[in-house]
Amino acid sequence: MQNHTDDQHTGRLTLKQCALDVLVALTALQLMLVLPHLGLKGLDTSVFASDKAVHFLVIAAFPSMLVGIILAYAAKSRGMVIHLTKTAISILVSYVLFLALEESRIPNRLGQTEIAWGLAVFALLSLSCEMLRSFGMSARRNGGRVLLVGNGIMAQQMKDMVLEHSDRFELVGTVEYPATSQEARSEDAQDIFETAKRLGATKVVISLTERRGVFPLQDMLSCKLSGIEVLDSPAMFERMTGKLLIENITPSWFIFSNGFRVTPLLRATKRTVDVILSAFGLLAFAPIGLLVALAIKLESPGPVFFRQIRVGQGDRNFSLIKFRSMCKDAEKNSGAVWAQKNDCRVTRLGRILRKTRIDEIPQLVNVLKGEMSLVGPRPERPEFVRTLKERIPYYSERHYVKPGVSGWAQVRYPYGASVEDAVEKLRYDLYYIKNISIFLDFKIILKTIAVMLFCRGGR
Repeated sequence: MQNHTDDQHTGRLTLKQCALDVLVALTALQLMLVLPHLGLKGLDTSVFASDKAVHFLVIAAFPSMLVGIILAYAAKSRGMVIHLTKTAISILVSYVLFLALEESRIPNRLGQTEIAWGLAVFALLSLSCEMLRSFGMSARRNGGRVLLVGNGIMAQQMKDMVLEHSDRFELVGTVEYPATSQEARSEDAQDIFETAKRLGATKVVISLTERRGVFPLQDMLSCKLSGIEVLDSPAMFERMTGKLLIENITPSWFIFSNGFRVTPLLRATKRTVDVILSAFGLLAFAPIGLLVALAIKLESPGPVFFRQIRVGQGDRNFSLIKFRSMCKDAEKNSGAVWAQKNDCRVTRLGRILRKTRIDEIPQLVNVLKGEMSLVGPRPERPEFVRTLKERIPYYSERHYVKPGVSGWAQVRYPYGASVEDAVEKLRYDLYYIKNISIFLDFKIILKTIAVMLFCRGGR
């Protein structure tokens, strides 16, 4: 869909890579049956036609998928270097897993010779597929040839943004429209369709401050019917950044744009996933949670858990539960204030809990109660919400869905502690609501795991 960004496309490629790992492992199994015919001795490939094939799939494909997911959401770039790193680490993990299964003395397990050859074939096939993918990506880079139409500050901002994303988009030209100079009019620069064809543009981006009476309707219709994609500034901004250009959208844009649709099926599916994963998370975290609770009591006086009123779906207040990371009565004198960097109210243990996001694990109880979802806009305090509603347009729209333990803004933007930060986070929150899906939820969950592992963003 047009409103999916390239970052979402990267997420889809990650899931496709997992499926490809399984396919490559199955292909490696078939190739192993051919090896004896090439003169290789001491290799019992009959095991690959039996129940031991499952053993090989677990050892080869599972580590590759796990390492690939972590690297995809931890690394800032993709390419052969990243894939070589993934292959080396996954082969090492596979061998360790093989040794662990060997110690467990599972019957009908693979021998060391079979697993060595199998992993070698798997790695070779995986690298070959990545090389083909890289060639394909290089061939498709010319598909993002952009012709920018407009004038003024907005057009200049879009031009700068396209140039910033030159790895994905190529600015092939600009058309000043409506033409403000005699030179532009004399060169017939308003013939946008002919200019787009001449420059080989695949996208025409309209960046007009005012469209009434000046929108180049016929040219845009010609571009559309000839296969050239036509986008306005908000749509292009969304695609490049994964957030919404709230300063340049109107209520009618919300109504007529794609997305912003939460179906009963999606709502039921999200709730089912929330209950299953939050219950599993609480059970898995219980032993560590007891140690965290003990450490909190030993470090500073006060309760283990901290409850705070937040604004949820439909502007309804609820009590959010967290591990206490600040000293007791931290806001007794200051009142409600945003947490700042190196906040003196945060305890030493609290800094660790905030960096790793462990302090937010108890919110899974809020998820089970139905007050929150695993993924959604982060809930704010009523004191802040009243101010933000007055100063930021469309701020109330973020309350049309349940707030989340994690969200698109949390994995894409650092901790916010000002009105300006709230504006940036709202761009991401509205993007999430516009493109809400189970796929996007799982992508955010995977990114959240990477954020926790690398201690990014918390204060």
